[in-house]
Amino acid sequence: MFETLSDRLTATFKNLRGKGRLSDADIDATAREIRVALLEADVALPVVRQFISAVKERARGAEVHQALNPAQQVIKIVNEELIRILGGETRRLRFAKTPPTVIMLAGLQGSGKTTLAGKLAKWLKDQGHQPVLVAADLQRPNAVQQLQVIGERAGVPVFAPAPGNGVGDPVEVARQSIEHARAKLYDVVIIDTAGRLGIDEEMMKQAADIRDAVRPDEILFVVDAMIGQDAVTTAQAFLDGVGFDGVVLTKLDGDARGGAALSVAYVTGRQVMFASNGEKLDDFDVFHPDRMASRILGMGDVLTLIEQAEKAFDAQQAEEMARKLAGAEQDFTLEDFLQQMEQVRKLGSISKLLGMLPGMNEIRDQINQIDDRELDRIAAIIKSMTPAERRDPKILNASRRARIARGSGTQVSDVNQLVERFFEARKFMNQMARGAMPGLPGMPGLGRGKKAKGKAKAKKAKARSGNPARREAEIQAALARQAEAGQQLPANFQLPKEFKDFLPPQG
Repeated sequence: MFETLSDRLTATFKNLRGKGRLSDADIDATAREIRVALLEADVALPVVRQFISAVKERARGAEVHQALNPAQQVIKIVNEELIRILGGETRRLRFAKTPPTVIMLAGLQGSGKTTLAGKLAKWLKDQGHQPVLVAADLQRPNAVQQLQVIGERAGVPVFAPAPGNGVGDPVEVARQSIEHARAKLYDVVIIDTAGRLGIDEEMMKQAADIRDAVRPDEILFVVDAMIGQDAVTTAQAFLDGVGFDGVVLTKLDGDARGGAALSVAYVTGRQVMFASNGEKLDDFDVFHPDRMASRILGMGDVLTLIEQAEKAFDAQQAEEMARKLAGAEQDFTLEDFLQQMEQVRKLGSISKLLGMLPGMNEIRDQINQIDDRELDRIAAIIKSMTPAERRDPKILNASRRARIARGSGTQVSDVNQLVERFFEARKFMNQMARGAMPGLPGMPGLGRGKKAKGKAKAKKAKARSGNPARREAEIQAALARQAEAGQQLPANFQLPKEFKDFLPPQG
């Protein structure tokens, strides 16, 4: 969502990095570029003015002019001001002293309230709570049924005494849900309310009546991050008519310019608490202003990446894998490789994961071209092998590879490529686990001792020694012999053992 803004800011800061000292003209030019970038990202004008004013004031101060690296200091100021506009510190949910905690969701129709209710419920369940979803949206067709389906997918119960589709009293449903939660010992109640295509008095009155009936501990305003400036207008209208305690941004994975995320918190004075960035129930997390600012400035989000990895990877399996890698090279099999790949898939899209690493903005086009289905093809190839073949890929001759290709719906060349890449990766990881720094393809190996270095020098010196005229004559003679032989191999030529293992048995 913030790709365009991130690219503009990155280009702006690149112009600063080559300067050892910043003049007022440099600061003005940088501020002008940042202003254009923010306006193009659909950030609200009052927010842009406040942001640029704060950046220019601080950039002209002593913290920049007396800094050893003024350009980095300006980037630091922009980062801190972005964090401030996004809400400052991370805002957590307030839980009631006496359960149940009541959370009411409000927002326009189409903002994703119902889906978000399921995501929030699953997130709370993973945190150790016992949530219940309440179907209080009785106007939108099939809204009750949709919530029931989402609740079933999330493994969370749904309280839906009214059929919906225009039948039932949402205020009474909300009131009954509190008693139901107390009776069933649910500690969190999430109320999904009705929305409209636009702001109207009927919707505001209904939301206010539900608020007065249940007295929620948190009212969360759900806003579609793709609607731009209307997000700020709608948020202000809800704040005046009903009031809310926090904001939830949905559809952050869209291709809109994302200015709403930078504007809502500043304009309303209510922090963004959660962000939804995908269609799956797991595509939901706490909104961290500092991490979002870091992403916008192209510095990645390593903390979120680590948190996701900790949730997806099993510590005991990781220790076992480390032990195998540190042992004999053949201990790490294709079954282990498949297991690791399946755990990586749990983290989500590969391109999204790489985007969280610092400096990945510069190769975003290449990252976006990564096809996650390639991992599915690799898994299909490995699962088409027998257990013995997975444990020892060296037994894969031509007939076995043809069978695996047919079973996985791929080509023999795909199987060959996978096996070759597996051997290379296993060797590389084994050397890394033993503390060596092997050479990457096309790069010289690192960590060779003085003895190896000396041998390389001696070999190089031997190749270059001798009479230059004689050396040239030897080269020409060798070329002539190859031409006469038609590039044929010598009669006594033998393939290396590693290649022989790939060939079918003779005779």
